[in-house]
Amino acid sequence: MPSFRNLLTVAMLLLAAGTALVLWRNEADARQASNSTLVWPGPDGRLQYSADERGNRIPDFSYAGYFADGRQPPAVPAVMELKPGSGDDTRRIQRSLDALAQRKPGSDGFRGCLLLGPGEFRIDGTLRISASGIVVRGSGQGPGGTVLRAAGKGQRSLILARPDGKLPAYPEIARTRSAVAQDFVPLGARSLRVQEASLYQVGQLVVVQRPSTDKWISELGMDRIPESRTEKITQWTAGSRDLRYLRRVTAVNGNTLGFNVPLFHDLDRDWADSFVYRYDESVLIDNIGVEDLQLVSDYASETDEDHGWTGVEFDYCRNIWVRNVTSRHFGFALVSFGHESYHGSVFNCSSLSPKSQVVGGRRYSFNCGGQNHLVKGCLAEGGRHDFAVATNRSAGTVFTACQSRGTHSSSEPHHRYSTGTLYDNITFEKPDTQLVLGLWNRSNYGTGHGWSAAYCVLWNCRAPGAGIACEKPPLAQNYAIGCESKWMSGNMRWGEDPGLKKRLKPNGAHWEHWNNGPVEPLSLYEAQLADRLGR
Repeated sequence: MPSFRNLLTVAMLLLAAGTALVLWRNEADARQASNSTLVWPGPDGRLQYSADERGNRIPDFSYAGYFADGRQPPAVPAVMELKPGSGDDTRRIQRSLDALAQRKPGSDGFRGCLLLGPGEFRIDGTLRISASGIVVRGSGQGPGGTVLRAAGKGQRSLILARPDGKLPAYPEIARTRSAVAQDFVPLGARSLRVQEASLYQVGQLVVVQRPSTDKWISELGMDRIPESRTEKITQWTAGSRDLRYLRRVTAVNGNTLGFNVPLFHDLDRDWADSFVYRYDESVLIDNIGVEDLQLVSDYASETDEDHGWTGVEFDYCRNIWVRNVTSRHFGFALVSFGHESYHGSVFNCSSLSPKSQVVGGRRYSFNCGGQNHLVKGCLAEGGRHDFAVATNRSAGTVFTACQSRGTHSSSEPHHRYSTGTLYDNITFEKPDTQLVLGLWNRSNYGTGHGWSAAYCVLWNCRAPGAGIACEKPPLAQNYAIGCESKWMSGNMRWGEDPGLKKRLKPNGAHWEHWNNGPVEPLSLYEAQLADRLGR
């Protein structure tokens, strides 16, 4: 069991993370915060936006998270309770989860909550949730609370939420595809015209797909990624970087479809012929939560990698959450969202003291594949890519009011063209690296990551002891607004460390109020949410 001293430290760190935005606001009041030229509060407090000559504007990020409306997940009543046993508790807990899965969901979509009593539960394997409407709740993450211990050896997820069986990627319902009938659809749009709108109805789930063509890849230079002395480089190829946006149809007017969430990239017929199809949502499970726990992994040494790897993993899930959870000693992540996960929230969680080598593929404290996730009020300590999304399959994720301490690498869209990520009021303390935030071309790093971010935003982030990279990709844009850092680069070159110190020019990327912020609103996510909900 963790000592009281350690738990007190966790509580203090969480308090620091939770008050970071308040302190930033007090400082902003003293410095008379400025406004961005792209989005700003109008005289009535409602946000105003400016667009470029093609209609591209900073999108509304407020649809991130559980049910896309800023709500806290419900307090689901406990229908089963367990106390710690004397040995391996995996089967006991799994039997309870399987029994919950057999219960009929209520009108609210929940089958019920499994409540784990105070003390330590030993888990030698993985706890699996494969049905909708199940919540696992402990008795608190502090003293006298519940600990799930990933015991012994073996890289694994401690809790895995995913339907059983082999599942298709982005399942398309046959004969529902229709071409986009516009030459250009701008960034931030919530509607578009199609050739056959009669294929769709309000309430249906669709995918808006922007193909990755040879012409577009060549324009980005991603078919000419420089060779590496350490890795075999994989050049981008047509079809390998398609953008897919999962959207709910909210209106059908003539041949125009309206969507619940904006697009996080423009659709330009000069580079690709985009289309829409219906998504078979029968493969998904939803309404799953994990809360009020400590997750602890056994380990043999500081660089041991044969032990618990991820605290909670989701895939093929939507409307999901992790709340008030602390992890210790895992090698990869506290929370990891798979590429087919949507609308997940992580509230008030701490990833502490990871144990692994400090190299690639480790220590992604909060790892967000999939779309429209929200990570709010969280703390990462000793990680690498603390707040990360990955690849063209990631879009619309928001990290807000979070804190990183002692990071060994940068928080970033990690590789191969993630879109629409917002870093909002992220603070970095005592980093063990020069670059802590990156919207940039990772070039031949890894296996040839290349352009990692497009139409992503850094808003009022603070890294007073380190650097930030914000670069403009061809045919798109990235934004750094109201940020504080020791260095800023718009033209990083991998291997030319410290390139941050040498390239203090935007080179086409949108920088505003660098080291002269913060800007108003203090939190872009919170202001957009309040604006949309009318409060």
